[in-house]
Amino acid sequence: MQDQVSVQESQLLAAIDLGSNSFHMVVSSVEQGELRPIDIMSEKVQLAAGLGDDNILSVEAQQRGIDCLSRFAQRIIDLPRSAVKVVGTNALREAQNSSDFIDQAEKLLDVPLEIIAGREEARLIYLGVAHTLADDHGNRLVVDIGGGSTEFIIGERFEPIELESLHMGCVSYTRDFFPQGEISAKAFRQAQTAAMRELLSIQDTYCTRGWNSAVGASGTIKAVRNACVHLGYCDDGISRDALLRLRDYILQYQHVDEIDIEVVKPERRQVLPAGLAVLCALFESLNIRHMAYSDGALREGLLYDMAGRLRHEDVRERTINALSKRYHLDEEHADRVEQTALLLWAQSKSDWQLTDELNYNMLSWAARTHEIGLTIAHSQFHKHSAYLLHNSDLPGFSQRNQQLLAFLVRGHRRKFPKDELKQLPKSQQEKATQLCILLRLAVILRRSRSTTRLPAFELEASERKLSLSFPSGWLEQHPLTCADLEYETEYLKSIDYKLRLS
Repeated sequence: MQDQVSVQESQLLAAIDLGSNSFHMVVSSVEQGELRPIDIMSEKVQLAAGLGDDNILSVEAQQRGIDCLSRFAQRIIDLPRSAVKVVGTNALREAQNSSDFIDQAEKLLDVPLEIIAGREEARLIYLGVAHTLADDHGNRLVVDIGGGSTEFIIGERFEPIELESLHMGCVSYTRDFFPQGEISAKAFRQAQTAAMRELLSIQDTYCTRGWNSAVGASGTIKAVRNACVHLGYCDDGISRDALLRLRDYILQYQHVDEIDIEVVKPERRQVLPAGLAVLCALFESLNIRHMAYSDGALREGLLYDMAGRLRHEDVRERTINALSKRYHLDEEHADRVEQTALLLWAQSKSDWQLTDELNYNMLSWAARTHEIGLTIAHSQFHKHSAYLLHNSDLPGFSQRNQQLLAFLVRGHRRKFPKDELKQLPKSQQEKATQLCILLRLAVILRRSRSTTRLPAFELEASERKLSLSFPSGWLEQHPLTCADLEYETEYLKSIDYKLRLS
């Protein structure tokens, strides 16, 4: 694809992670399949601190984020848009008005902002950590304490085995247990107990699975490691004894502004007691004796995920293939629908401006998964298919792309789903409609499930018009297809598209 070529020629990739506590950006060069960071930027935005009890993100918090992104935008201005990946995490997942911030950010960066699910965040964190560690055998536990959520992963080498994201973080727990920065032993116990309650949901599964080593990532664990080493509590990493000694040291203070640890930045000290309470809870609940630290995290995982896609190692392909196996799809029929849909795409992509690689991929994946709902029931199976796609954990997919995939599958037959279309971002609705039309036509042409080759049909597309032509006499010889296409002309009229048959 054209976009992919431009990325390979530029040899630069940029990943931006809009965390609940900090915004991070890393720009790396791609050299012989390896990534070499050439620029790193990080700012404490504390987006989660702007979330009220009603989960409305304050104007002030949004402005802090936009101010930060304005600086990031200058750094990436000369990169191809396809070489930049921007993701949002827990604060933007939770905010009821996240679309307000997303619209401003996308306008500023000229790049889609993808909100990723907690388990997808965990997968990318593991990918970033795994690439910074020795390629050892045996399970490893990876933990990342963020501003609003904490991710837990058990994996071996580069493959995650268990993925989980829990609702506890250094910013949200600061707000809940250490308001105005006040520190007390009682508040610390309450925060630790709350975290241990959250950990109950994974405790048995993770401890049964087991691991040979534990590794922490990102700012909270880095700050705790640095503090423990600086104070002489341990030589490297974080031991359980060092963690408890640091807890006692912090509890000497009555306010976060009083914390005096030279190697911990002032802005990190504001959330250190809460982050420390979460870390103490997971050491106790998961019986951790020692935790190493890794510089790799979500943003590095994003870069390696992007680099993998350049080498055609796309985890989304594995996800779609896994769905096919899990729901016992008729893969041969799905392949025929996919080939037909992509042939229709090839004939309409220029006129409808669908040349972007994502459009090609989304149409392909929708064609291959449109029948997964048959596992539940034949009646209304397109709705079942959409439900499964919308609510499953799909590694590699952002929430927005998962929503788009579910929409395409929901709309592949019968009445066009206007209400579901309105739930997509406005900027996405026109192309989503056009991709859905192509899938609908492909399903109609392959309805008989015959292995017989289709005739050499031609599709011409203009703004809201399509002309589908077949060899002379073919439609008359295939009355079911002809009837289905005539019904389709009526369905498309309801969305102001005109289909002409010949």
